Amino acid sequence: MVDLKQARSSMVEQQIRTWSVLDQRVLDLMASLPRESFVPPAYRSLAYADTLIPLGHGQVMEEPKLAARLLQALDIDPLDQVLEVGTGSAYLTACLAHLGRAVRSVDIHADFIAAAAPRLASLGITNVQMACEDLGLGLPGIEQQHDVIVVTGSLPLYHEGFHRALTLGGRLLLIVGTEPLMEAVLFTRVAVDQWVRRSLLETCLPPLAHARMPAAFTF
Repeated sequence: MVDLKQARSSMVEQQIRTWSVLDQRVLDLMASLPRESFVPPAYRSLAYADTLIPLGHGQVMEEPKLAARLLQALDIDPLDQVLEVGTGSAYLTACLAHLGRAVRSVDIHADFIAAAAPRLASLGITNVQMACEDLGLGLPGIEQQHDVIVVTGSLPLYHEGFHRALTLGGRLLLIVGTEPLMEAVLFTRVAVDQWVRRSLLETCLPPLAHARMPAAFTF
């Protein structure tokens, strides 16, 4: 039987710290949050492994080190209002809820939303609002409502459908590209019509449902 408490400690020390995660808030959070509570039962023994975990609908639970790097880059303030596009397992949702003031998490798959609610409630997390919505094309027409936006599915074709929903100073995390190479990118809104782009790392995750796809190549 896997010693989950020891596995969690090893995850932090051997996977997360060694992947340049030094933010103590993130380290403490991932050392205390029971990741196994968010993993499908068949994969519980892999809760702290450095691997992707299948969730259904072609989606996966990201590796712990990737979640940690993204959280560190977002630098979430305790007063931040957060939007998460792609609830998935709700592990990242729980992390965002601990770091920010309130989280709105949406997913196109109703069963993900239904499973997430009791997981969060069992841990006493009450600052998350969830909804079943399709935001594959972004939030057109919505201006300056969120301090942080995290899009957990990749965008095969980059678009700016989420940018204007950021407050000034707000941060947007996107994963852009197609297999086998994608890029995690952080955008910070520094003026009404200006965003600073910072490349974070290379990774690979399934696409966000109904996101735009590149045109097929033809001879």
